[in-house]
Amino acid sequence: MHQNEGVTRRGLILFAALGIAWGIPYLFIKVAVGELEPSMVVLARSALAAILLMPLAIFRREVLPVLRRWGPMLAYTIVEIVLPWYFLSTAEQRLPSSTAGLLLAAVPLAGVAVAFVMGRPARLSGINWLGIAIGMLGVAALVGLDVGGSDLVSVGQMAIVVVGYALGPAILSRWMSDLPGVGVVAVSLAGAAIAYLPLVVLTDAWPDVWPSAAVTVAIIVLAVVCSALAFLLMLGLITEIGPVRATTITYVNPAVAILAGVVVLGERVTVWTIVGFVLVLAGSYLVTRHRRDPVAATGPEEASAELAR
Repeated sequence: MHQNEGVTRRGLILFAALGIAWGIPYLFIKVAVGELEPSMVVLARSALAAILLMPLAIFRREVLPVLRRWGPMLAYTIVEIVLPWYFLSTAEQRLPSSTAGLLLAAVPLAGVAVAFVMGRPARLSGINWLGIAIGMLGVAALVGLDVGGSDLVSVGQMAIVVVGYALGPAILSRWMSDLPGVGVVAVSLAGAAIAYLPLVVLTDAWPDVWPSAAVTVAIIVLAVVCSALAFLLMLGLITEIGPVRATTITYVNPAVAILAGVVVLGERVTVWTIVGFVLVLAGSYLVTRHRRDPVAATGPEEASAELAR
């Protein structure tokens, strides 16, 4: 229906709901790592989300087709969930949640480099190159003038997250674009949980006591709202307004992340936070404007790569 029509009320509701669902993970990760080890946060989030989505994937008979493509599926799970979720949680032990969310707005910039490395470079116009330059200035403003030199390790961890989130859609687009989206997400979440269970046990990351109510709620929100529900919202949004319009959600999430960090956690917003925010989002917008990118999202399958945002 709706891809060639104006945005409907349902489309606006879905867009707003998804903007919140993908803008608040950084806040709740920050809360969770206050008491839990990063590996435990990843295990709890991925396992609960998998428990919620796997029955739906099984009912729709989407699990076996995904498992048959085990090679790309394994690579996707590693670069989209296993590594990024751990490094994101680790970085947020020191970085403000708002800064982490804002740095991830640079994913479209990394996507250009990933496409080039994979031998599928996008045709970039002058506007696109200007976007890359502006976006990099924004990242420089955040890293050099807002974050400061004391947190460069955390910034490096966020760089791994950014590259992983750029690689995920590329793997989906190149090797798994025909696979069902719910199945891809359910299997990848289950795979991440299976990978982290022995790690948590071996490193004694399991909590000695039950976490506080705030941390328990944070884990539940991360799994239910920011993962399982967010993916279903994305599928609905794509159906309602089309895949191209749906990708503009990328420009809403950082604003929600900053607002959530300030209102709930009392995080400070400096001049350089605002400058970096404007430059990174402007750069990401210009990079994706009027460009046919081989790793751009084209349907619900590629939307599953947005799950971890």
